[in-house]
Amino acid sequence: MKEINEILKAHSQAKAAGKKTALATVVKVEGSSYRQPGARMLVTEDGLLTGAISGGCLEGDALRKALLSIHQQQNKLITYNTSNEEDSEVGLQLGCNGIVHILFEYINDEVENNPIKLLQQLELERKDAVVATVFSLKRQAIQQGTILFYRENQELIYSSNSTLNILQDAKEALNAKTTLIKKLHDDQENEVLADYINPPVSLVIVGAGNDVQPLVKMTSLLGWEITIGEGRATHATKKRFPEAKNVFVVKPEQLLENIIIDEQTYFVLITHNYKYDLAVLKLLIKINCNYIGILGPKTKLNRMLDDLNNEGIQLTEEKLNIIYGPIGLDLGAETSEEIALSIVAEIKAVMSGKQGTSLKYKTEKIHTATNTSCLI
Repeated sequence: MKEINEILKAHSQAKAAGKKTALATVVKVEGSSYRQPGARMLVTEDGLLTGAISGGCLEGDALRKALLSIHQQQNKLITYNTSNEEDSEVGLQLGCNGIVHILFEYINDEVENNPIKLLQQLELERKDAVVATVFSLKRQAIQQGTILFYRENQELIYSSNSTLNILQDAKEALNAKTTLIKKLHDDQENEVLADYINPPVSLVIVGAGNDVQPLVKMTSLLGWEITIGEGRATHATKKRFPEAKNVFVVKPEQLLENIIIDEQTYFVLITHNYKYDLAVLKLLIKINCNYIGILGPKTKLNRMLDDLNNEGIQLTEEKLNIIYGPIGLDLGAETSEEIALSIVAEIKAVMSGKQGTSLKYKTEKIHTATNTSCLI
């Protein structure tokens, strides 16, 4: 979602400056690729790139194709074969062993619900959604492009072509919470990328000490929305944490009053105040969340659980599984910056359902393949 936010910001600036733009989207990948379907990049007519469609190997040629799309005011699909070591035309000798199909869309700002306006819907509400892009791998085929935004109880269509039956695919992707690529029903020429997009990660940091600052800086680089809650007015200030979206001076029982909690919300308890952390933990075990990280040794967590038990509060196995204490992956971290890194790595691993082990020992593919099938 961070990439999309940056693209929307760059488009807004380009539009204000009277610059034309094109949107490049990875719509399909065969084999291995640095970026997966749904990766996007905005290109302005003066050559400014925002976002990424590869690790850097495709951007040079993609810039030329995007400028051609802007000049001709047409959508174009370009295929790059990164497994061909003999191909020196665009410098693709990286051994990625994949074929990447990229759609370039000219953005007409005068058209209602153009691709950028559809993407803008993602910022209006903290709910998951699907953005559907129709494309064809056949040469000289008309490229429909990004034509549908779908969120539960909300539907916006850019194209009026009623023969493109993509709403069913968008609903399927939203229900399955995964990105899908499908052949269109009764259409031998077109496929649809139904790109499932989650809202930004919401990280709630309980604590505002100096060791929180590197954690805020790291997570802001990832595009996470950061909320800080702390009882000390001298510590919980916007000046100390300019990257945070919200900074509250609150008592523990007030912490959750102004926070939207959903599947993308993660909590870190790092106040160095045992009673404050315990009071917050009492609140968090009553809500649905996927992660509660607690700074401190194992003895601290065990003491907290004993105190809860003495109050008649016994946690289920399910609740215990979402509590991570000591917090962070075992990286040998000692400094506040290193500890912040281990915390971010652990949250990302939990978010992705991974163990956080080295890729060196991974026997299967690094990226989970996008679900590709035909609609029967």
